[in-house]
Amino acid sequence: MADSIARSATLFFAGIIGVAGVASAALASHASADPRLMAGASAMCLAHAPALVALYAAWPTLRTAAVAAILLVVGTLLFAGDLAMRHAAGHGLFPMSAPTGGFLMMTGWLTVAFGAFRHRTTTE
Repeated sequence: MADSIARSATLFFAGIIGVAGVASAALASHASADPRLMAGASAMCLAHAPALVALYAAWPTLRTAAVAAILLVVGTLLFAGDLAMRHAAGHGLFPMSAPTGGFLMMTGWLTVAFGAFRHRTTTE
């Protein structure tokens, strides 16, 4: 049951992060004097939303999917959220939020890579 909820949450956050990526790209293109912060947020969201969809699809066979998904979701939200907050309010979420998010995303990707050696078998 918990695994099913975590898998559904991964797809949910893929959609939310994807929407945020498109919205921040539009904001960077149309409503910003300096588009760099929102463009960076958009790039992170639009890179990680499809990765979350892929993790959702690989869930039945990839043992590390849940951990990788959590790391990628939290990392993306921190990193992109910090950039968006800097754009909107002139300050970040909290000290070191973007670097923390970046570290979590990199750890998430390493977890995906480690998963190459941690497949579930059909008998589990």
